[in-house]
Amino acid sequence: MSRISHIALDDANLPPPTPEIEQERKVAMFDLMEDNTFRLPRRSDRHVPEGPYHMGLSIREKRLVFSVATEDAAPAAEFHLSLSPFRQVVKDYWAICESYFDAVKNMPPSQIETIDMARRGIHNEGARILEERLEGKAEIDTDTARRLFTLICVLHFGS
Repeated sequence: MSRISHIALDDANLPPPTPEIEQERKVAMFDLMEDNTFRLPRRSDRHVPEGPYHMGLSIREKRLVFSVATEDAAPAAEFHLSLSPFRQVVKDYWAICESYFDAVKNMPPSQIETIDMARRGIHNEGARILEERLEGKAEIDTDTARRLFTLICVLHFGS
């Protein structure tokens, strides 16, 4: 059971999200709970509990924090990632999302499709960066990385 069974975003100190951002968050969380792969790698220096895991995702002191616990709330891992590698791709992602949200209201399907393809490309880049940053800390698949990247964007938007 190497998966995330529950995820909580610490967005208490963030401004209220726009309806579009709230929708992105809801879809990412739903999709993540439906299907994900998350495994903590074995360590020779300590016991690593098996999943499924409860995860907390937050931004503290300008760092992205993953708090991982077992289903009975025993701490399993916590890792802090610099936000620097994500800043430009998050900025690009929200810019293209804004264009996409506007396009859906006003443009023909062919133009919406072009913007959506660009949005997916930026999203894939963010997921790739996340996979790289988690190397050695957690093993995730591409779909899980994409969904977690969306949640990072939601947190980053308000920070």
